Amino acid sequence: MVSKPPVGDPVQDAPQVAAPQHAAAGLPAIGHTLRIAQAQMGVRRTARTLLKVNQKDGFDCPGCAWPEADKRHVAEFCENGAKAVAEEATLRRVTPDFFAAHPVADLATRSGYWLGQQGRITQPMYLPEGADRYEAVSWERAFAIIAEELTALSSPDEALFYTSGRTSNEAAFLLQLFAREFGTNNLPDCSNMCHESSGSALNETIGIGKGSVSLEDLHQADLIVVAGQNPGTNHPRMLSALEKAKAAGARIISVNPLPEAGLERFKNPQTPQGMLKGAALTDLFLQIRIGGDQALFRLLNKLVLDTPGAVDEEFVDAHTHGYEEFAAAAKAADWEETLAATGLSRAEIERALEMVLASERTIVCWAMGLTQHKHSVPTIREVVNFLLLRGNIGRPGAGVCPVRGHSNVQGDRTMGIFERPAAAFLDALDKEFGIVSPRHHGFDVVRSIEALRDGEAKVFFAMGGNFVGATPDTEVTEAAMRNARLTVHVSTKLNRSHAVTGTRALILPTLGRTDKDVQKSGKQFVTVEDSMGLVHASRGNLPPASPQLLSEPSIVARMARAVLGAGSATPWEDFEADYAVIRDRIARVIPGFQDFNARLAGNPGGFALPHAPRDERRFPTATGKANFTAAPVEFPKVPEGRLLLQTLRSHDQYNTTIYGLDDRYRGITGGRRVVLVHPEDAAALGFADGAYADLVSEWTDGSERRAPGFRVVHYPMARGCAAAYYPETNVLVPLESTADISNTPASKSVIVRLEESRQPSA
Repeated sequence: MVSKPPVGDPVQDAPQVAAPQHAAAGLPAIGHTLRIAQAQMGVRRTARTLLKVNQKDGFDCPGCAWPEADKRHVAEFCENGAKAVAEEATLRRVTPDFFAAHPVADLATRSGYWLGQQGRITQPMYLPEGADRYEAVSWERAFAIIAEELTALSSPDEALFYTSGRTSNEAAFLLQLFAREFGTNNLPDCSNMCHESSGSALNETIGIGKGSVSLEDLHQADLIVVAGQNPGTNHPRMLSALEKAKAAGARIISVNPLPEAGLERFKNPQTPQGMLKGAALTDLFLQIRIGGDQALFRLLNKLVLDTPGAVDEEFVDAHTHGYEEFAAAAKAADWEETLAATGLSRAEIERALEMVLASERTIVCWAMGLTQHKHSVPTIREVVNFLLLRGNIGRPGAGVCPVRGHSNVQGDRTMGIFERPAAAFLDALDKEFGIVSPRHHGFDVVRSIEALRDGEAKVFFAMGGNFVGATPDTEVTEAAMRNARLTVHVSTKLNRSHAVTGTRALILPTLGRTDKDVQKSGKQFVTVEDSMGLVHASRGNLPPASPQLLSEPSIVARMARAVLGAGSATPWEDFEADYAVIRDRIARVIPGFQDFNARLAGNPGGFALPHAPRDERRFPTATGKANFTAAPVEFPKVPEGRLLLQTLRSHDQYNTTIYGLDDRYRGITGGRRVVLVHPEDAAALGFADGAYADLVSEWTDGSERRAPGFRVVHYPMARGCAAAYYPETNVLVPLESTADISNTPASKSVIVRLEESRQPSA
């Protein structure tokens, strides 16, 4: 039975706390999935929709970028994927009447959970200058407003074109083409906030900013190291791959500041044995202090170097550069410094070394726990050093595995969504379309916020996402957005960004992954690229939420025609009418996409893009080889009486989308304003379990930022560390606190103090 959206915000000030769980999935996940799906879609629509998720003739789940095996299960989705699909395929609707009843000031007081629960937006909406609420607007007028503002800019670089990772390859290619024909490389994207550090490190060391493994490699590995990642919540289908690897004899080391149920035991809902008993996954849990990963891998590298016969000298001699400088730095690694940086014992590290030396095929997987620190790029370079030492790149069962969260964030970058594009890409684009792309670099996410704050940028266009909710330093970001002359959001549902507007604002409602897309040439499909470089089709099967919706490619094509006018020779109308025409042009611009349409037609499961390190042991770096690096070891130094806070997701959450107020695996129900602290640390600071505290971050310039009213939860965290959910804690992350080189917000390294506060009132 479909339920109505909440009228008022649920009380979130009194979360209940029980013991954390020690297994993920199983019957509770099935029950929760069905309850959420039926509340949003009803019984028949639930069955019709979920059975198409991640199928070869269905649509790609918007919930993560984990790949599918060639042979699919009937139910090829996880609990959180089903939540994502249910939120998109909901029968709830946000009509112009809703906006008439809710001024922007009212929307700004609502939680992200309440906004998202209202349903699908049905018509384009416009907030005129000086108005207090959105009003319905025609598509023609909406594009005219965008054209008015963009053509009035004194420079194209005063416009920002942001892309969310759910955007299809086709829409992303058109958006970057439009931006560059308009005259700017200001193409910030969500990758700037997550795996930019991975791309920066991998491009330098192995020559390509993507992972080098396939699902089959995971199944063949002897050792899998999962560092700074929580697959049980963020990539649940990865647990099936880990289970299969374990069954084949692999061992797993988990490196994380807090235990996660999904890496302890996985109760696979696809099998009776899995449902009843489950499979233990982690063989060694290294409960590392936040930010200590570089020190750990550096010491492991020293110990490998000190072990006779442990280095793959043939591989190192033939395929790498910089070994001597790296080896000198690694041999200088200090045990005492490493123990202080990591919080681990000597015995734990020696046990890890034993497992490393026993493995012929090793994979390292990681996510935001490694990428969102000041020293993230050197940390990931050290992971690459660790794999290169024993020849663990470019052979079966081994390699780097950055696990991306958004369903097409990797594909968007492949399509050219990047503020610092390669000259070869721009040359190919210009040759194909007869344009002259700008060669100077554009703005990433952090630099875009600064540009809005400082008046350098005046128009903000977002293809999906929740920019205000995802970015750091909330008060600074929101003030910057309000400086814009126009903010435009292409969206399926409401979020915080719609309530934080420029002088004028537009909401452009779009088709989702689940929606059927019919254009002049007939039914269309789009494509995505998963976390392992496989490209495949995605076909929606549901009637659109409203006849007023346009697809993402349609929106970009019509915007381009309105802005560029008759002076553009680009066939925007043809692109909108038939997405195969877009793919033909992609094939002529981007390497690896030759015969794009034909390959999709011949292989319903998709095809793998070329990856020189994986496929040929060829490394297209500046040296022509895989590069060892030798950066100084860094780790956060925390003053006495302070904690090092990391932001994280709850289990009822996907990025900034909040599905509910529970975090089942961690034992939290009915609220999100909690801070997880080790009992001894909390006691030393004078906070009992259940006490309330304000979180106050301290930055190097003496400034402070405050997030009030968090329930203290005594939790088995690493000593000296704390954790709390984002986006509630984004306010604590200074805009200037970013990773060196990648400029990714350092949301996993926030120095905080706890100040006593009272439980917030309802």
